Amino acid sequence: MTAKKAKKSTAKKTAKKTAKKAAASSGSIDRLRITVRAYEHRVLDSAVKQIIDTAARHNADVVGPVPLPTDIRKYTVNRSTFVHKDAREQFEMRVHKRLIDILNPSQKVIESLTNIDLPSGVKIDVKMM
Repeated sequence: MTAKKAKKSTAKKTAKKTAKKAAASSGSIDRLRITVRAYEHRVLDSAVKQIIDTAARHNADVVGPVPLPTDIRKYTVNRSTFVHKDAREQFEMRVHKRLIDILNPSQKVIESLTNIDLPSGVKIDVKMM
């Protein structure tokens, strides 16, 4: 590769980076990425349905819900305290997850999503991208 081609490719990369920074600094939110987590999948599905209905009420483009892999944490505990070391119990916790993307959300959509009342036991992470 010659020096001219290397300069052109680096110039293109810097142009792309500055274009991305300009788009990010303009204040427009391209999408909201919402990750919803819960121990019970029925409660999780009802919360996801409420979020999608709220976004659809304001004519927002919704992608999802995308089911993410379930986190399974297993714990092994001795049944007795001192003598019987071979007797053990096993417990597990399952964390179910869903991913929702809302494309080009308006202020009304963001405001209505912040005021939504979801069931207890549901954790939500929202990222503005």
